[in-house]
Amino acid sequence: MSELKHWQEKFEAWHARNGDASDAAHDIHHFRRVWSMADALAMAEGGTADKLVLLAGAYFHDVVNPPKDSPLRSQASRLAAAKAVELLTEMDFDTAKLDGVAHAIAAHSFSAGIPTETPEAKILQDADRMEALGAIGLARVFYVSGRLNRPPFDAVDPLCKNRTPDDSLYGVDHFFTKLLKLPAQMQTESGKRMAAERAEVLTGYLQTLERELTAPAP
Repeated sequence: MSELKHWQEKFEAWHARNGDASDAAHDIHHFRRVWSMADALAMAEGGTADKLVLLAGAYFHDVVNPPKDSPLRSQASRLAAAKAVELLTEMDFDTAKLDGVAHAIAAHSFSAGIPTETPEAKILQDADRMEALGAIGLARVFYVSGRLNRPPFDAVDPLCKNRTPDDSLYGVDHFFTKLLKLPAQMQTESGKRMAAERAEVLTGYLQTLERELTAPAP
């Protein structure tokens, strides 16, 4: 069994015993997708990134995950990094790689604002942010918005043409406060290209939404 396969099975087993399945936006399927994307980006970027660091980062980047409206939200990635180091140490993970995992996790967050200083941190951040774009990102926006009891959009000005976007009020506002900014913020060239393609799904949705809301009644 390869080292990556061995550790992936250990991480999967930990989540099966301890993971929180109540949040479908941050469940085991999310972690698997982030790992798959990180693996693909690492290969596209030359294959020199440490995949074991990426694997651990992908599976534990949300191990501490306060609600979106929690005052602890901006600290979530730092808390997750510390918890990941604790858990990985208990698993006898390579201690030489712990700092790399901790930095990648701490820096992955949009709200934390921590500069990415390693290839693994750049790749993990891009891989996680890719989940906020495309069809998956579209689904996650409205899933999270519903969990927070927020309306999907402002029926009067859904595209924020005459008001400041506020994603604490409406789901679609999150497109303008964060999601459509992500392609320009991607750290890898491969991530930039893919993010730009996935962002077109969101802009297409906004165009369709506006068209449907302004269409004359039949």
